[in-house]
Amino acid sequence: MKNNNSDFKQQLIRRSFTLARKIIVLVDKFPKKRSAWVIADQLLRSATSIGANIIEAQAASSKRDFVNFLNHALKSGNETKFWLALARDLDSQLSEEINELLKEADELVKILGSSISTLRGKRKL
Repeated sequence: MKNNNSDFKQQLIRRSFTLARKIIVLVDKFPKKRSAWVIADQLLRSATSIGANIIEAQAASSKRDFVNFLNHALKSGNETKFWLALARDLDSQLSEEINELLKEADELVKILGSSISTLRGKRKL
């Protein structure tokens, strides 16, 4: 069972890392305008925060701390979805690429939400 849990954590880390990397590549394609820069900055911060918080959770000192870090990752995932949707609506040339990233971000958010619910259900946190 521990092996499955470890595999799950590694897959979650890998997926969040890949999403962040793809978003870094995406924002370099944004137009060189002030509005795009603001969206790019927020998108980079939120997307990279997902994986960073998942990694931080691995070093949590308690189950409550672990859930808190996952919750921060969940919030960053939802924020990432917002910025991706806004970017897509402002630049139709990138909409197909952004839709794929939105799909992946949505899947990560669902996984994180489910994980948090499961952990909270096992023990009142």
